[in-house]
Amino acid sequence: MRRDVGGTRRELLRGLAAGMAAMPFSRLFALDKVLPGHPRFVEPKRVRYRGTDDNLLDEIERGAFDFFWTEAGSSGQVKDRAFVNGRDTHTLASIAATGFGLTGLCIGHARRYRNPDEIQERVRQSLRFIWEKLPHEHGFFYHFIDITTGQRQWMSEVSSIDTSILMCGVLTARQHFLDAEIQELATKIYERVDWDWMLNDGHTLSMGWYPESGFIGMRWAHYCELMMIYLLALGSPTHPISSRSWAAWKRPTINYQGYEYISGNDPIFTHQYSHAWFDFRNQRDAHLNYFQNSITATMAHREFCLSLHPKFPDYSSRLWGITASDSFRGYRIWGGPPSFGEPDGTIVPCAPAGSLVFLYPECIEVLRNIRERYGRAWGNYGYVDAFNPLTGWYDNAVLGIDLGITMLMAENHRTRFVWRTFMKNKEARRGMARAGFHTEEWWEEHPQPRNAVAHVEP
Repeated sequence: MRRDVGGTRRELLRGLAAGMAAMPFSRLFALDKVLPGHPRFVEPKRVRYRGTDDNLLDEIERGAFDFFWTEAGSSGQVKDRAFVNGRDTHTLASIAATGFGLTGLCIGHARRYRNPDEIQERVRQSLRFIWEKLPHEHGFFYHFIDITTGQRQWMSEVSSIDTSILMCGVLTARQHFLDAEIQELATKIYERVDWDWMLNDGHTLSMGWYPESGFIGMRWAHYCELMMIYLLALGSPTHPISSRSWAAWKRPTINYQGYEYISGNDPIFTHQYSHAWFDFRNQRDAHLNYFQNSITATMAHREFCLSLHPKFPDYSSRLWGITASDSFRGYRIWGGPPSFGEPDGTIVPCAPAGSLVFLYPECIEVLRNIRERYGRAWGNYGYVDAFNPLTGWYDNAVLGIDLGITMLMAENHRTRFVWRTFMKNKEARRGMARAGFHTEEWWEEHPQPRNAVAHVEP
């Protein structure tokens, strides 16, 4: 019997994350390097940041690029996590981090963060490895792999969401680099994915598959980061799924302080990931405008964090944002509204950073405040994954997926580069068309709702 993916999913993830088990979810990672023990309060180091907001965004992007460049193996695959200032010996790679990393390399190539020929060769190297050596099942890849050999790690699952994030990076590279080998490899990698197999005779996609036990019973059956999976599957020229699958997943509604939007009671990143590549800004399907929905979700999340101010005095209009992240107690899946995961005052920089395109003034204010007031929250690769101003705890790690969503949304705000590049893929456009997306007339007349994408190219 197949189960829906409601609050049960979050409970399952929380319990298994605490048990350090690999799970079918793009936010799980190696927990062995999270600092244990009781934190000691440390007064924040105050640094006056004199750069402009655009200077800050460029520093953020350069830091993320340095992670994706430095923390990749000879295979071109990217580490799941690394120490804030590097110098670690982690060997665990994440295919989702590699997907974000491929897109990050495209951004770095366009901005000339490094020699363009070197970046192009790195992308070529990564795609060769993915096509020729990375173990797969019907084109889907294992969530966690060894950074050198590509072999499965942590008894992890063949993951539908993490494969989809990787495919978004692969297809971005195909469009950005005018290189015949890159384009051929990217096409073969994407067209090999058998999306219909992942349906497992159902209408919604499974979260993954284990060689030991078969398909995971839990499915992508309610709104979250799932849109990219379905759109990639709908647009596939080789293994497409029926358009009925787009209508098969549920769209539950939340109403918080007057903000009404669809959400599955999941962390704020679920309103961000698909939007990093797919451009939903002036589009709607038979149900709603998902970009506007993410704007509303970000507004509600901000208000939720502000409501916690009596309990956590540091939370304010200049310091808010929680999503699945490290904490001094280990990995936590938390957020709201409604509140879940027992927030403890932790701040997660990628939460507001991932919503830069939705609520720019409010989000950049937080990022600037962190840069100015919390010196230990900044390292070689940009912001640490999380910190707690109440206790003085600062994470000693950064995560590839968190740096990734931060970098991509910063660039989309600045130039729309990822949207423009990725949406050149005819498969992406076909997927959206088969899902019933069309231009929304209201957006034609009012193309920039409150705080959405304040500065973009014409």
